[in-house]
Amino acid sequence: MDNLSMPIDAVVTWVDGDDINHREKRRRYTSADELSNDDIGGEIRFKSVGEIRYCLASILRFAPFIRKIFIVTDNQDPRIWDFIEEKFPDRKTEIELVDHKVIFRGYESCLPVFNSLAIESVLWRIPGLAERFVYFNDDVMLAAPVKPEDFFAGDRLVCYASRMSWHFASFLRWAKHIGKRHKVFGFKYSMVNAADVLGRHDYFLRFDHIPHMLLRDVLEDYYSKHPEVLSANISHRFRDPSQYNPQELCYLLAESQGRAVVRSGQGNLLYIYPRRKKNYIDDKIRKFDTCLDTIFLCINSLNNASPEDVRKVLSWLDKRLMLRDE
Repeated sequence: MDNLSMPIDAVVTWVDGDDINHREKRRRYTSADELSNDDIGGEIRFKSVGEIRYCLASILRFAPFIRKIFIVTDNQDPRIWDFIEEKFPDRKTEIELVDHKVIFRGYESCLPVFNSLAIESVLWRIPGLAERFVYFNDDVMLAAPVKPEDFFAGDRLVCYASRMSWHFASFLRWAKHIGKRHKVFGFKYSMVNAADVLGRHDYFLRFDHIPHMLLRDVLEDYYSKHPEVLSANISHRFRDPSQYNPQELCYLLAESQGRAVVRSGQGNLLYIYPRRKKNYIDDKIRKFDTCLDTIFLCINSLNNASPEDVRKVLSWLDKRLMLRDE
């Protein structure tokens, strides 16, 4: 089959951290240490300024070939329906909410869960999900028109990453642990952990905060043979340094089976992490507007930015995604 005859779905994970019920539920299961750590249970991990709308709009605007968008939530409604109907009245892409109870069926003891790595480990269990799907965190979006070939080459996924030495990364993690009371959690080290799970001690595929192209059968087949690996990763309600990144697991498995195309991610991503540095947002927007290769965008922790910078970013997104009436 070619790319046009094989459906591609999108999966978006989303949480409304300001929802009173969700906040209280989170606090019941959070220790003092976890609450004070923004990488694990701190409020910042669950805050948003409406990024979900821009994520969905970017898919509908720049990837109209996507068959269906699944929004994975914890008994919440993103309330995007009027917005979608107003801005995309002719869309052909269906949008469906999927509750955590659905993808954690058979593992109900793991709920409630506030852990992105645990949730990502079971996305492939969404009923009706296409064999080929693209995973978006809600602060990740498309920044320009894309083609199916940017995501998949037939039944092979496209992985935007670079190969990094497992030995070097493991040494850096060990060095950071020295003298620290807690183990270091890091995005990169969750990738190292995935290589460990597979017994790969040569290299891992280092990627950034971008959409991830995944193959459902690769994950389903591996976990059916190694259910203990799945159980271990979804047993943590909050992120834990022992966890592995399930996207990395899929990439390494697919590559070993000849079902992954590894491309350089250099220049494909614009990453915005709001800071107090003067002109930071202006410089980032200017960089994107002059870079023709950028197709992915991640805006991390926008709620931490100043009101003026939030306004600048959202105004720029409105224009970029053609959401504003001129």
